[in-house]
Amino acid sequence: MKYYLIDDDQNILNILKLIIKNRCLGEICGTSLNAADALDDLKYIQPDIIIVDLLMPIMDGISFVKKAAPLYPNSAFIMLSQVAAKDMISTAYESGIEFFIQKPINSIEVEAVIKNVSQKLSMHRALGEMQNLFMNQMKQIMPPDTPSCDISASHIEKTQDILHKLGIIGEIGSKDIINIVDYMITHRDTVADATLTDLCSRFSDNPKSMEQRIRRTANTAMVNLANLGIEDYSNDTFIEYSNTLFNFEQVRREMDYIRGKTDKGGNVKIRNFLNALVSYCYK
Repeated sequence: MKYYLIDDDQNILNILKLIIKNRCLGEICGTSLNAADALDDLKYIQPDIIIVDLLMPIMDGISFVKKAAPLYPNSAFIMLSQVAAKDMISTAYESGIEFFIQKPINSIEVEAVIKNVSQKLSMHRALGEMQNLFMNQMKQIMPPDTPSCDISASHIEKTQDILHKLGIIGEIGSKDIINIVDYMITHRDTVADATLTDLCSRFSDNPKSMEQRIRRTANTAMVNLANLGIEDYSNDTFIEYSNTLFNFEQVRREMDYIRGKTDKGGNVKIRNFLNALVSYCYK
């Protein structure tokens, strides 16, 4: 991973450099003492992770992320600050950051956060490409319609664990989701272009009904996740799944709906949701 560091305190930059170097977390591709200069640098540098201070002269960290995030969607943002106010932390997450680290800096926390964000970023990047690439590779080495069972049988347990964390394991559609994920994994060479209705037809004489159950259950998961975010933006489950199983903008829209700020909630892209569950099974 490549890192770009922004802080108006040179000592903080030096500490972050040492942590990243000594713990073999990646390479530093640039630093800046102010966010305005950083925006210019980013035109020529493509960092994987940008670590930025919240309170800085000229341009604060939140303003920087709001400008940079749409321009560099493939980069992840981590924010540093001594500020502990919940409303400020909430605003930081809504601006587009992945994680918030409190100052004074703790090397163990920094390492843990960086590893978490790196893993999440890698998964997010791979998610869009994984299925088509994998299917093409499998078709070259396996006969058509040959089930592939080289993944550990624990993939069902992994899926169940995620659904439990999302608070939907007791929903009627959770069993349908587990069956679909299991089928996508064990028949991965035959489902690349299958629609959700096609997949449901493998299990039910009424695939539309099964599809509706899955959609309702996935939507319930997003509602539960949005409520977790409203209660605590730093909740581990919220951070982990709000931008992998779901589109974070849609989760945030659902949060606004729950708060009564909008008259329409977020939407769930079911195939992306299922693909993400499959991807978690390979971790």
